[in-house]
Formats: sequence, structure tokens, C-alpha cells
Amino acid sequence: MIRDAILYFIVGGVVTSSIVLLEQSGLRLLSGFATLVPVFTVVSYFFIGGLKGGAAVGQHSKFVLVGTLVSWVPYMLAVAYLAPRIGTNKAIGVGLAIFLILSLAFLFVVYRYNLFQE
Repeated sequence: MIRDAILYFIVGGVVTSSIVLLEQSGLRLLSGFATLVPVFTVVSYFFIGGLKGGAAVGQHSKFVLVGTLVSWVPYMLAVAYLAPRIGTNKAIGVGLAIFLILSLAFLFVVYRYNLFQE
């Protein structure tokens, strides 16, 4: 289990570092494209599928899809709208607050009504 955790950590770190390095190198289009690719879900689903199979990946993807609409879309809208007005750090802070509140509400509803369970 520890070996698996180390592997997951390394893969995630390499992907994140690569995206930042592309941006620093002036390859903004590639960095933007790499950011749009659902890298973390691809990597996670590869490992989840190997451990628990396709049914687990299917259920998890439904959970993530709805959770994304509920929490990530409002986060991104807040950052896009607020960053030019109040600065990057404050906009990210407000966006993360929105994300956390909506995510917690979503998780409460999922738990309360046993949604996305097999």
C-alpha cells in the first residue's frame, strides 16, 4: 500500500510539474491544453480500475461529473470574474471558499441519499 501511494504521488507530481514547466517555457497553448486534459481523473481511474474494476470507475465518474458541475464550475467562474478585479490570490481564495462550501453541500447530499453507490 505504501509503495502504491508513493507511485500515485510521483505520477501526480510529474504531471503537475510538467504543466507548470510548459507554461514557464512560453508554451502557453500546450500548458493550457494539458490543463484541460482530465489528467488526474485519467491517472486515478487507471489505478482505481486496476484495483476495483470498471464498475467502480463508472460510479466514480458519475460522482465526479455531477460534483464538477456543482462545485468546480462555480469556482472557475468566480476566479475568471474576480481575478481581474481583485487580484489572483484573492480571487482564488474566494473561488476556493465557494468550491469548499458547494463541495461540502454536495457530499452531504450524496451521503444523505446514498447516491453514486453500487
